[in-house]
Amino acid sequence: MWWGGRGQSFNIAPQKEEPEMGLSGPKSVQGTGMPEPRSRQLGSCLASGGLPGEQILAWAPGVRKGLEPEIPGTLICSNLRVTFQPRGWQRSQETPLSSEYDFSLANIGRLEAVNGPSRVQLLRPGSLLKFIPEEILIHGQDFRLLRVGFEAGGLEPQAFQVTMAIVQARAQNSPAQQYAGITLSKAGQSSDSRKPPIPLLETIEDWETERKKQAARGWRVSTVNERFDVATSLPRYFWVPNRTLDSEVRRAFGHFHQGRGPRLSWHHPGGSDLLRCGGFYTASDPNKEDIRAVESMLQAGHSDVVLVDTMDELPSLADVQLAHLRLRALCLPDSSVAEDKWLSALEGTRWLDYTRSCLRKASDISVLVTSRVRSVVLQERGDRDFNGLLSSLVQLLSAPEARTLLGFQSLVQREWVAAGHPFLTRLGGSGASEEAPVFLLFLDCVWQLLQQFPAEFEFSEFFLLALHDSVRVPDTLTFLRDTPWERGKQSGQFNNYTQVYTPGFPGAGNSINPQLSVWDWNLRYSNKQILQFCNPGYNPEHCPDSWLPRQQPSFMVPGPPSSVWLFSRGALTPLNQLCPWRDSPSLLAVSSRWLPRPAISSESLADQEWGLPSHWGACPLPPGLLLPGCLGPQIRLWRRCYLRGRPEVQMGLSAPTISGLQEELSHLQELLRKWTPRISPEDHSKKRNPNTILSQSR
Repeated sequence: MWWGGRGQSFNIAPQKEEPEMGLSGPKSVQGTGMPEPRSRQLGSCLASGGLPGEQILAWAPGVRKGLEPEIPGTLICSNLRVTFQPRGWQRSQETPLSSEYDFSLANIGRLEAVNGPSRVQLLRPGSLLKFIPEEILIHGQDFRLLRVGFEAGGLEPQAFQVTMAIVQARAQNSPAQQYAGITLSKAGQSSDSRKPPIPLLETIEDWETERKKQAARGWRVSTVNERFDVATSLPRYFWVPNRTLDSEVRRAFGHFHQGRGPRLSWHHPGGSDLLRCGGFYTASDPNKEDIRAVESMLQAGHSDVVLVDTMDELPSLADVQLAHLRLRALCLPDSSVAEDKWLSALEGTRWLDYTRSCLRKASDISVLVTSRVRSVVLQERGDRDFNGLLSSLVQLLSAPEARTLLGFQSLVQREWVAAGHPFLTRLGGSGASEEAPVFLLFLDCVWQLLQQFPAEFEFSEFFLLALHDSVRVPDTLTFLRDTPWERGKQSGQFNNYTQVYTPGFPGAGNSINPQLSVWDWNLRYSNKQILQFCNPGYNPEHCPDSWLPRQQPSFMVPGPPSSVWLFSRGALTPLNQLCPWRDSPSLLAVSSRWLPRPAISSESLADQEWGLPSHWGACPLPPGLLLPGCLGPQIRLWRRCYLRGRPEVQMGLSAPTISGLQEELSHLQELLRKWTPRISPEDHSKKRNPNTILSQSR
């Protein structure tokens, strides 16, 4: 299957003759002196699915190995990607990028050349290949593996050339380079009338529509950042309390780190509000009016306010990066870890521990939001990493509409893309040292929820895999920039590199941005693959309409009058003040973590919130709220994602669909044929036909 490391979703018919080819590439690869590919030998490879500006650098016939059965074809290196073209497979114009066979240059994490059992060379950008390879291994940063063996018989120079072409193409490829752009005609759409599949939240109409969908009556869409002169990392529009003027918003945001002041993330149907903001800029000296504006925005019309220190009990960005590197090294096919020590080495990566910490904290915040009518404020110094992760998880735990396919995509667009998560920096595309795959950690958390509550989510594991892999595919701007301003500038919304928005420039105003987004799945996946984005075990009764009415439900009660709380280490602690500047000049020199640290509570937060002693057992939960288990065995390894480079462990991980079962059955019967050669061909062909077996079982 397309998402795993073993099967394929395309029917590759074996052919005895090489297909007629012909696609001209450059006369030579720069710096290698490689000759132009002779005759017409690449026409059927990329002619129908080439990208604008794409040039073939080198190619070589080969066999994709590591799979059962092995697939003959051609390995091609272009200035944008490395792709394997199976023999006889025609690339579709409607799907110019293949989710299975294409590796963007930015996605290549490790390149190895192999000659014999002992000669292995790790090729870095700028390396010189010391021998003619018998096969090469391309390890993707998304845990995929492309292993290609080269055919003998005078083709050794081509194997050398295509390997060196990949080395030099990686060296010349800019980390932030994207494909020259897939024309909208590839998808059979017109750029003049195209409507994005998911609202990109680039217009005031999109934000107003989303506000009405959440029934956030006490909030309005602010245009104070329309010219990106308040904060370039914030979207042009966001939600603020109705009674707060834009002039107050501008002044109040100046007292927060990077100008990221408090604004609404999500309005709970019961009346609570979930906000997010950056850390207090304690070196500033706000006047009384500014302090009142800040407090008014944090309270959001509620008497009960809980300030959550997001980073408390969560890993640092450096911790996340180190854990991901260790996980990737452990999951390589040639990992040096012994089989009997593999599980302990997995625990040593701390990746599962960090997933567990995020889920546990999100569960506690969900209880805060759903137990009483209050304002819950997520505060992180930069407000661009774990605030988005926790806010997204809280909505998935508390709102059934966020668990639908459309709702989840809208959630990611709002809480990650529009909110200014630095995708390019965190995924290593900017060359900076601040790498940390926080978004991939979030997807792992969502996968854990999908495993524990399989009937609650409309989307499937394969949709999460597609989203996981899309962060490494540079064909859209969704994950290629750090801020909404950079994304808008790249897509043509701005005339020059300034912080002033230019309304008269093409693409400005309220017109829809024609730039493609990651949600245009039909450009990378076939209709058959997209159909598998849906979870066959989803219970339609869990649709949003059957959840809660848009009034305050009986299980939610107002909090104590004028109460301010700190949530830290799993406990609520009352505070005397909400802002660090009020009546306390000494706090001006204190960091954003100025609040006191209480002791860890022995009772769960759910017990505290509902006022039930812990020995009474589990407290009743409000309808629609999911509280995941976070004990050791309940947090599992996402094997289908992280072990894709090890096909032998992918057995039993097929899709829970008829087509998935058929493919798994065919594979098992193929192995059985190899292991039991005494079975006659007639019996084998009769047994290996899945349609016959399925018809007999009915």
